[in-house]
Amino acid sequence: MISTTLKALSTQRGISMAGTLFVTATPIGNMGDISNRAVQVLESCDIVLAEDSRVSGNMLSRLGIKKPIFSYHKFTEKKFLEQHIEELKSGKNIVLVSDAGTPAVSDPGKFLVRAALDENIPVVPVPGASAAISAFSCCGSLENSFVFAGFLPSKGAERVAECEKFLSFGLPVVFYEAPTRIKDLLEMIKEKCERIVVARELTKQFEEIFVYTGGEIKEKGEFTVVAEPLKKEEKVAEVDEELLNLVAKSGISAKTACEIVSRVYPDLKKNDLKKFFMNK
Repeated sequence: MISTTLKALSTQRGISMAGTLFVTATPIGNMGDISNRAVQVLESCDIVLAEDSRVSGNMLSRLGIKKPIFSYHKFTEKKFLEQHIEELKSGKNIVLVSDAGTPAVSDPGKFLVRAALDENIPVVPVPGASAAISAFSCCGSLENSFVFAGFLPSKGAERVAECEKFLSFGLPVVFYEAPTRIKDLLEMIKEKCERIVVARELTKQFEEIFVYTGGEIKEKGEFTVVAEPLKKEEKVAEVDEELLNLVAKSGISAKTACEIVSRVYPDLKKNDLKKFFMNK
């Protein structure tokens, strides 16, 4: 039914009778988090592309769904890209899933989604679980925005540079990290952050969410870290009041005085300077 409706909409919009690419979120741990819509899409599709066909095959088996399922991971996504685009063009409906969470978010799928859009093939999100959103909603940050870093490079100068880049934005940063590198990540960011919240094994049996204050940490499971960088201190310009008064008494216009002083104190707001000289 979902496929039929989408094809009808595609015809109305003047798009060719291509199939639809469903970018479908799956649970990040708890099977109870799969949506009814995701189940309907999986039941009605022609092909399932999965990061690991064994992991997603097990999920389909638990849902009682039998569909052709093929591996689609970082080593094969470019290799079979053209084939899957042709399948979509021929009218087949494809569901793209990752091992857990939302595809193409620190997971394979970006190339296929991009190519499908470029070919005017309908791309439909089927939203659901996301470790980044889940962790940020439970980290207690008072900010309204965050920066998503995902997985950093595994080692070396590139890893450090990428980490510093994300922290430099001044907003909470959401990192994904493997258990073998979680200690390294925390060691790298602890002096640069005022608050770090670690989420381990989200939605699973041994889920933990806690404020990291140093010390030992279990190197097991999947980690999502929300790091709030230290606030940058704003530099306040020390203004020489004698200079301001001398300029004000020189007889030049407020506009010219404002221009002269702003060259000496570029951090001062010109509107504030203008008001000062106009009142002298």
